[in-house]
Amino acid sequence: MNPRKLLLDSFNAAIAAADPLHIMPQHLPKPPKGRTLVVGAGKAAAAMALAVENHWPKKAALDGLVITRYDHGLSTNKIAVYEAGHPVPDKQGEQIAREILMKVKQLGKEDLLLCLMSGGGSSLLSFPVAGISMNDLKNVTRELLHCGAVIQEINTVRKHLSNIQGGRLAALCRAPILALIISDVTGDEPTNIASGPCAPDPTTSQDALSILKRYRISKPIPVIKILTSGAKSRLNETPKPGDIIFRNVENRVIATSHNSLVAAGDFFRSKGIPTVILGDTVTGEARHVAKVYAALVHEIRQYGHPWGPPIVLISGGETTVTLNGKGRGGRNTEFLLSLAIELAGAKKIYALACDTDGIDGLENNAGAIVTPDSLCRAKQLGINFTALLANNDTYTFFNQMGDLVVTNPTRTNVNDYRAIMIL
Repeated sequence: MNPRKLLLDSFNAAIAAADPLHIMPQHLPKPPKGRTLVVGAGKAAAAMALAVENHWPKKAALDGLVITRYDHGLSTNKIAVYEAGHPVPDKQGEQIAREILMKVKQLGKEDLLLCLMSGGGSSLLSFPVAGISMNDLKNVTRELLHCGAVIQEINTVRKHLSNIQGGRLAALCRAPILALIISDVTGDEPTNIASGPCAPDPTTSQDALSILKRYRISKPIPVIKILTSGAKSRLNETPKPGDIIFRNVENRVIATSHNSLVAAGDFFRSKGIPTVILGDTVTGEARHVAKVYAALVHEIRQYGHPWGPPIVLISGGETTVTLNGKGRGGRNTEFLLSLAIELAGAKKIYALACDTDGIDGLENNAGAIVTPDSLCRAKQLGINFTALLANNDTYTFFNQMGDLVVTNPTRTNVNDYRAIMIL
């Protein structure tokens, strides 16, 4: 039994469970009397669009455009695929968002709007409200990403600075809408995935303003002014639950973190290794989560409680990293190096943590692997792992160790995947 291969194969099983090319066909609707316009945004948008093309009736009218992250595109025939900036928005995203809105406004009651939404859509589908520039949106997005805000908080702010998110796309459409959604957020609420272009928004401008105050973000000034004005007047609020505009709108989540965790668990059990799913909603500072997991691992190893070895602990969700250093890395490598330090070379313990989109932070890796001898090997190589962790330089650690997991873009996104194997 090769623990490293088992971990990698389990990750592949988790990704396969969220592959748009496999899961999309069963959710596609019948063509309407009129035409079908496909729009979408997210890291899975290109694969979702290709799945629609591959399974749409050949004689039925179909066109559209979707936007995905740079280097995540695929070749399509009827649905144009564009690329734009993520996690910080850019002008390309704004341009395509404007074009999407223009096409949506042209639909009639006998047409169908088919929306393909997945994680990353909030940044990619950026069309700032009047009074907010793209630079303003970029700057506030960077501040929120760096301060450790969770994705629901970030999206609450973005929805109230957007012409298209927070249900505003649905508000501008006369045709029935089916939104097929791949969830990258804990709780799988459509309003939080790609900031819910077709979903009612329960949050307010005051909520967005409170989030910025909580993290002591006081710039850009135009952002603060827009949110303050919205909180006072409520005239430009996003459409809320119960609004009549959603009477012909269905938001359907077709892939989740939990489904992928179950698939990974099934894989381990097929190899004769018991598995426990610790949850798909794990959040918090990555290094703090690692300490909690390490304590549980020590309890299992030393006392056989609450489970005895061999056992694999699987979890999903999305941790955060508050940047105090200037190094390279993402939340999964941050989690893993913290975990390795807490485990202190404990025997027969292996771990993998990867983002299912294939990108951990801003680097080229999905995540990494920890082995029982990780710290010992690091010491032999003269690597100061505590200093690297303090500098948020965890990519450098695993790169020097040769333990990065590189998959290239998976063109799906159901949050993070973590597996700790105790043998």
